Amino acid sequence: MDLATFNALPTAEAASAVRPCADIGAWVDDVVAGRPYRCRDSLLLHAMRAAADWTGDDVDAALAHHPRIGERATGDSVEARLSRGEQPAAAEATAARITAGNVAYEERFGRVFLVRAAGRTAEEILANLTERLANDPATEALVTAEQLRQIALLRLEALVEPDEPDPAAEPDGADR
Repeated sequence: MDLATFNALPTAEAASAVRPCADIGAWVDDVVAGRPYRCRDSLLLHAMRAAADWTGDDVDAALAHHPRIGERATGDSVEARLSRGEQPAAAEATAARITAGNVAYEERFGRVFLVRAAGRTAEEILANLTERLANDPATEALVTAEQLRQIALLRLEALVEPDEPDPAAEPDGADR
């Protein structure tokens, strides 16, 4: 949707549009309450700042909606469709190692492994998972929150179309 449409949505509809980005009530409310935004970049900056103080409980609540890495999200929800589009396909051996890593991660940290999968190969995800298994719980909580912030911002960026260039603005370097 374009930014003007997002800015004009009734509050409940705007919240429903933002919630699949990260189902953290206070963040959704903050992003929606910040409207109207003058440009998509101001929306993304506001969302990034609002996500800076996510607590462990916020992250855990949002993770309740995330499938394990390597598992395909099911259902017709916006969040499930976004997740399916973010995770790369993996070769059988890599997929098996990711599955085993997920089990080890959940045993160690008590939650699902979360990584920004968009733009990463299955092998890169496996390497990240393996590396993060060595983290202490406090460090891993910080890393997980950062990964969730990245996912939320990428999803929000995809939700709102880029701004149309102002036809009255001069192109860079133009002589008049």
